[in-house]
Amino acid sequence: MTKLPDDPQVTPSRQSRRGVLLGGVVFLAAGASIAAHWFNIWAETGEMKLSVAEAHRAALAGEIVLIDIRRPDEWALTGIGEGAVPIDMRRPDFKAALAAAMGGDRTRPVALICARGVRSRRMADGLRSAGFTSVLDVPEGMMGSGAGPGWLRAGLPVEINN
Repeated sequence: MTKLPDDPQVTPSRQSRRGVLLGGVVFLAAGASIAAHWFNIWAETGEMKLSVAEAHRAALAGEIVLIDIRRPDEWALTGIGEGAVPIDMRRPDFKAALAAAMGGDRTRPVALICARGVRSRRMADGLRSAGFTSVLDVPEGMMGSGAGPGWLRAGLPVEINN
Protein backbone atom coordinates (compact mmCIF):
# COMPACT_ATOMS: atom_id res chain seq x y z
CA MET A 1 0.00 0.00 0.00
CA THR A 2 1.30 3.47 -0.92
CA LYS A 3 1.73 5.86 1.98
CA LEU A 4 0.20 9.26 1.32
CA PRO A 5 2.20 12.33 2.23
CA ASP A 6 1.46 14.07 5.51
CA ASP A 7 0.61 17.32 3.72
CA PRO A 8 -3.17 17.32 3.19
CA GLN A 9 -2.72 19.71 0.24
CA VAL A 10 -0.85 17.04 -1.75
CA THR A 11 -3.38 14.46 -2.85
CA PRO A 12 -2.69 11.42 -5.02
CA SER A 13 -4.41 13.09 -7.98
CA ARG A 14 -2.23 16.17 -7.55
CA GLN A 15 0.85 13.92 -7.54
CA SER A 16 -0.42 12.24 -10.71
CA ARG A 17 -0.88 15.58 -12.45
CA ARG A 18 2.66 16.59 -11.47
CA GLY A 19 3.97 13.31 -12.86
CA VAL A 20 2.11 13.78 -16.12
CA LEU A 21 3.31 17.36 -16.37
CA LEU A 22 6.90 16.37 -15.66
CA GLY A 23 6.65 13.50 -18.16
CA GLY A 24 5.27 15.88 -20.77
CA VAL A 25 8.12 18.34 -20.23
CA VAL A 26 10.69 15.54 -20.54
CA PHE A 27 8.96 14.26 -23.69
CA LEU A 28 8.93 17.73 -25.28
CA ALA A 29 12.57 18.35 -24.37
CA ALA A 30 13.60 15.02 -25.87
CA GLY A 31 11.56 15.74 -29.00
CA ALA A 32 13.12 19.18 -29.34
CA SER A 33 16.60 17.70 -28.99
CA ILE A 34 15.88 15.07 -31.65
CA ALA A 35 14.43 17.71 -34.00
CA ALA A 36 17.44 19.97 -33.44
CA HIS A 37 19.75 17.11 -34.33
CA TRP A 38 17.68 16.05 -37.36
CA PHE A 39 17.56 19.57 -38.79
CA ASN A 40 21.14 20.33 -37.69
CA ILE A 41 20.06 23.67 -36.24
CA TRP A 42 23.35 24.14 -34.40
CA ALA A 43 25.41 23.75 -37.57
CA GLU A 44 28.26 26.16 -37.85
CA THR A 45 30.12 27.63 -40.76
CA GLY A 46 33.77 28.53 -40.68
CA GLU A 47 37.09 26.74 -40.99
CA MET A 48 36.87 23.49 -42.98
CA LYS A 49 33.28 24.33 -43.96
CA LEU A 50 31.78 25.80 -47.12
CA SER A 51 28.44 27.41 -47.86
CA VAL A 52 26.46 25.82 -50.68
CA ALA A 53 27.26 28.78 -52.95
CA GLU A 54 30.99 28.47 -52.20
CA ALA A 55 30.88 24.70 -52.76
CA HIS A 56 29.04 25.14 -56.08
CA ARG A 57 31.46 27.78 -57.35
CA ALA A 58 34.56 25.84 -56.25
CA ALA A 59 33.30 22.57 -57.75
CA LEU A 60 32.60 24.20 -61.12
CA ALA A 61 36.02 25.89 -61.05
CA GLY A 62 37.73 22.55 -60.34
CA GLU A 63 39.09 23.78 -57.00
CA ILE A 64 37.38 20.98 -55.06
CA VAL A 65 35.75 17.64 -55.71
CA LEU A 66 32.19 17.95 -54.37
CA ILE A 67 30.77 14.59 -53.26
CA ASP A 68 27.07 14.07 -52.59
CA ILE A 69 27.10 11.27 -50.00
CA ARG A 70 23.32 10.78 -49.78
CA ARG A 71 21.40 7.68 -50.81
CA PRO A 72 20.16 7.03 -54.37
CA ASP A 73 16.54 7.55 -53.27
CA GLU A 74 17.48 11.00 -51.99
CA TRP A 75 19.20 11.85 -55.27
CA ALA A 76 16.05 10.78 -57.10
CA LEU A 77 13.88 13.08 -54.96
CA THR A 78 15.94 16.27 -55.26
CA GLY A 79 18.50 15.75 -57.96
CA ILE A 80 22.24 16.16 -57.40
CA GLY A 81 23.85 19.55 -57.05
CA GLU A 82 25.48 20.71 -60.26
CA GLY A 83 29.15 19.81 -60.17
CA ALA A 84 28.74 17.15 -57.47
CA VAL A 85 29.72 13.50 -57.81
CA PRO A 86 27.18 11.13 -56.22
CA ILE A 87 28.79 8.42 -54.07
CA ASP A 88 26.52 6.71 -51.55
CA MET A 89 28.33 6.81 -48.21
CA ARG A 90 26.98 3.34 -47.37
CA ARG A 91 28.97 1.71 -50.16
CA PRO A 92 31.44 -0.78 -48.72
CA ASP A 93 34.10 0.63 -51.07
CA PHE A 94 33.25 4.28 -50.33
CA LYS A 95 36.83 5.35 -49.56
CA ALA A 96 38.15 3.69 -52.71
CA ALA A 97 35.38 5.28 -54.82
CA LEU A 98 36.16 8.65 -53.24
CA ALA A 99 39.87 8.28 -53.93
CA ALA A 100 39.05 7.40 -57.56
CA ALA A 101 36.84 10.50 -57.89
CA MET A 102 39.79 12.51 -56.56
CA GLY A 103 42.10 11.04 -59.20
CA GLY A 104 43.92 9.03 -56.54
CA ASP A 105 45.18 12.21 -54.84
CA ARG A 106 44.11 12.07 -51.17
CA THR A 107 45.51 15.58 -50.65
CA ARG A 108 43.16 17.13 -53.21
CA PRO A 109 40.44 19.26 -51.57
CA VAL A 110 37.15 17.38 -51.31
CA ALA A 111 33.85 18.70 -49.95
CA LEU A 112 31.01 16.52 -48.70
CA ILE A 113 27.32 17.36 -48.88
CA CYS A 114 24.31 15.43 -47.57
CA ALA A 115 20.73 16.46 -46.78
CA ARG A 116 21.24 18.64 -43.68
CA GLY A 117 24.95 18.46 -42.82
CA VAL A 118 24.79 15.78 -40.13
CA ARG A 119 26.19 12.87 -42.15
CA SER A 120 28.69 15.03 -44.02
CA ARG A 121 30.15 16.35 -40.75
CA ARG A 122 30.62 12.85 -39.38
CA MET A 123 31.98 11.51 -42.65
CA ALA A 124 34.40 14.45 -42.98
CA ASP A 125 35.80 13.75 -39.51
CA GLY A 126 36.20 10.06 -40.38
CA LEU A 127 37.92 10.75 -43.69
CA ARG A 128 40.42 13.10 -42.08
CA SER A 129 41.29 10.26 -39.69
CA ALA A 130 41.67 7.93 -42.70
CA GLY A 131 44.36 10.02 -44.37
CA PHE A 132 42.36 12.39 -46.60
CA THR A 133 44.12 15.66 -45.80
CA SER A 134 41.79 18.36 -47.13
CA VAL A 135 38.20 17.40 -46.34
CA LEU A 136 35.59 20.14 -46.20
CA ASP A 137 32.00 19.99 -45.01
CA VAL A 138 28.94 21.70 -46.53
CA PRO A 139 26.85 21.99 -43.34
CA GLU A 140 23.79 23.55 -45.02
CA GLY A 141 23.30 20.40 -47.05
CA MET A 142 20.79 20.09 -49.83
CA MET A 143 17.75 20.72 -47.61
CA GLY A 144 19.06 23.44 -45.28
CA SER A 145 20.14 23.51 -41.64
CA GLY A 146 21.19 25.96 -38.95
CA ALA A 147 24.10 26.89 -41.21
CA GLY A 148 21.86 28.22 -43.99
CA PRO A 149 19.00 27.59 -46.40
CA GLY A 150 20.62 24.71 -48.27
CA TRP A 151 21.29 24.05 -51.93
CA LEU A 152 17.67 23.77 -53.02
CA ARG A 153 16.29 26.88 -51.29
CA ALA A 154 19.36 28.84 -52.40
CA GLY A 155 18.19 28.13 -55.95
CA LEU A 156 21.40 26.44 -57.06
CA PRO A 157 21.11 24.17 -60.10
CA VAL A 158 20.62 20.43 -59.80
CA GLU A 159 21.10 17.59 -62.24
CA ILE A 160 18.93 14.52 -62.46
CA ASN A 161 20.81 11.27 -61.84
CA ASN A 162 19.66 8.48 -64.12
